[in-house]
Order: sequence, then structure tokens, then C-alpha cells
Amino acid sequence: MIAEPEVSTPAARLDVPVLRYRLRCGATLLVSPRAGAPVTAVQVHVRGTEALDPRGIEGTAYLTGALLDQGTRQKDDEAIALLLETAGGSIVGGSSGVSANIAGRDTDLLLELLAELLVEPIFPKAQFERQRQRVLDRMEVELDDPRVQGEQLFRKLVYGGHWLGRPATGTIRSLGAVTRGDLARFHRDAWVAARAVIAVCGDVEPAHVHRLLDRRLARWRTGQDLVTTAPRFPERGPRVATFPAERAQVHVHLGHLGIRRSDPDYATLVVLDHVLGTGPGFTNRISKRLRDELGLAYTVNASIHASAGILPGTFAAYIGTSPQHVATAIAGFREEIRRVQQELVGEEELRVAKDYLVGSFVLSFQRAIRRANYLVSAERHQLPADNLERLPRAFAAVTAEELRRAAQTHLHPESCCIVAAGPITQTELARAAGVVQPPRRPAKRASQKP
Repeated sequence: MIAEPEVSTPAARLDVPVLRYRLRCGATLLVSPRAGAPVTAVQVHVRGTEALDPRGIEGTAYLTGALLDQGTRQKDDEAIALLLETAGGSIVGGSSGVSANIAGRDTDLLLELLAELLVEPIFPKAQFERQRQRVLDRMEVELDDPRVQGEQLFRKLVYGGHWLGRPATGTIRSLGAVTRGDLARFHRDAWVAARAVIAVCGDVEPAHVHRLLDRRLARWRTGQDLVTTAPRFPERGPRVATFPAERAQVHVHLGHLGIRRSDPDYATLVVLDHVLGTGPGFTNRISKRLRDELGLAYTVNASIHASAGILPGTFAAYIGTSPQHVATAIAGFREEIRRVQQELVGEEELRVAKDYLVGSFVLSFQRAIRRANYLVSAERHQLPADNLERLPRAFAAVTAEELRRAAQTHLHPESCCIVAAGPITQTELARAAGVVQPPRRPAKRASQKP
């Protein structure tokens, strides 16, 4: 018989019941009733939309979701806004779906309105032009923002030409080329019911929700499920890049390709992150070392589990520091990674991390939207039905030996992509990081022949 792991804070029982339906249109519906819940939350996820962003007009997927609530064949944006405002509700669209919530007494209103938006959005001309210009204006400002540009450059180094390495809004050039017709075509072809997962969480009667949405979404185009291909990413290896900017601070991003959510070491890596770079109250090692002891920055963190998805996320560490401390910061990141790979984490340090994760697990599910998001995630990742019972037990069971093995397997301090945005050159960054850059090829001379 295997003994249960000892944890100072036992996990409270978390009950998120769910009933699963297949709607006639082809969408998957997940309903989680919660008696007495004051708010009903709905999450709609449509698989593959960002991956299908049309070449040359990237940003189409983002605008399609963002403008979904701006009008239908039956209601204009003002009518939609008035209905939501009166009932205390909201609908927010994005590249891959829609998040919505409303007071429980008006759940039917939200579901009917959401169904209408999914089936027959019209992307009105004035709203389209205003929203596109708003995003373009923001992107113009962000062209000079070193933190934003540094993060985008980091993702490009890690993911290369894969769509994960591109900003969801596209570029100023590509977004400027998007038309209303592009949104209508993208919605027709990519926002299809066969790829949709709808989660509803609140004080609802599941059979009623099923009947309502089955009827209201009957005209939603079924389409076909997403066909995926194996992703291709650049080989892991040290690469550096800079975004020059005259600022007082340098934003440093360090990391490499990470894990999928399905990785068997996922629970162990969540605990590792809390020991190494995401623990609350600056109790993690990287914060204590780089922030408290060396005084290099106030904001510093590192994580590998947070971005894990169907496709690999990133191991990403970040610090904002002064130019003269860039080399010290990079060395500090690497030293703490090597230390957790070489030495066993102390008993008390490990206990604190596990107690926090187990003790806060139930609290993180108090909000309805958190539960709805989880239901979508569990469906997408095919998590076991008892995952909410398994996961805190898995946190509690992690040993120091398993933590060290996971760090050795998944962290690669010598093969990181490193990006610095601020008053620093690429040569200076390469020197600070100890990375030998390949020699530049001499430019070809232009032909003199006519």
C-alpha cells in the first residue's frame, strides 16, 4: 500500500460537476451547475483560429473575435451594449473565442445574445474601421516600447516562423490590409461549430441550457474539425537579439522552448516554478537572489508551466535591470537554474511551495469564469474526469529527487535564447551572455552588368 503524501495544508474538496452535450450544429457544450452562484460565466473556444490567420493579413483572427459583439442582422452595437449594461453583463471576444458573464437571473438573455453573435455577426463598417484604427494606434505606440518589442523578439527567437512566434494582432502593415470582407470570410471558414467548445458555469439547469443553445445555434455552420500537422520550431541553442532603445532600464528575456500541458512532469514543474521563479511574496529563489540579495530589480520571474498548451510553451525568465547589471542578471539566472539541477531542494523550502499550491488550489476556482475556463481547458487537453482531485495530490507527492530530475530534463541554461531591449547593442549582449555569434557573411557586390 502506498502511503498518502504528507502536506501541512490538506487540500479542500473541489467539486466542479459537468454535463457534456453534443449540439446539433456540431459544437461541444459543457454545463457545470452551481446552486446559488450569483454570476453565470460562459467561455467559447474555437480551435485553430490563430493558426489559420491568413498570410499577408495577419491580425484577421484577432479582429474577427474583437468585433464579434459589434452588431448582428437583428441588433446594432448600441442595442447589444444596452442589453448587457442593463443586466450587468459583458461579452469580450478575442482571437480564439469569447468570454462572457452576467448576473444569474439573466442567464437566458446572455445565452441567446451570445448565440446570435456566433451565428450572424455583421462586422459593421464604422465599428470595424474604428477598432482597427485603435489597434493600429496602439501598435504604433508599442513600436517604441522596449518591453513589448523585447517580448515579441523573444518569442520569434524561440518559435521562428511558426505562428506562435507572431503577435496576435499581426503587424501594422498586415493589419492595415485587413478588410471587413476578410473578417466575414474568416468567420465563415474558421469560426465553425465543429471546432467549438462552449462552457457554461453558474446557477443553471443543464437540460434547459442544452435545449436553448441547441435551438439558438442550429443555424451555426458545422464545418469540419481542425486538421493539424506536426509543428516545426528552430533547434534549441543559444541565440541573442536586441531591441535598441534609449531608456534607463534594459528588459532582459531569457529562455527556450518549453513543455506541452500533457507532459507527465507537468505537476512537478508547477512545484519547480514556485521554488525557482514564481513563488508568492518573493519567496522563490530567483527573486531572493536577483532582487533581494543583489538588488538588480524589483520585477523578476521565471516559469515553464504557465504557457504550456496543446503546443509547447516556453521556459521564460524576465528581469528589468540597469545596463551595467545585464551580465550579472544573466549569470544569476543561470546559477539558480544550475543549482536546482545539481542540489536537492531543502525539506522546508519544498514544503512551503507545496503547501501554497495545495492550499490555494480550491480558492483559485471561486470565480465562475475560472471554472468555465477550466472546463474548456480540460476538454481541449482531454484531462481525466478526476483531474481536480489528482492535481493537488500530485503537487503534494513531489519529492526533492523528482524536482531535481525535472529541472535536469526540462531546463537548459546554456542553450537559451536571450533578448535585451534597451540601451544595449547585440555585441554587448552577446558578450554579457557569453554567446559566440556566427560571423557575418560579407554582402554580395551588385552586378555591374547592364
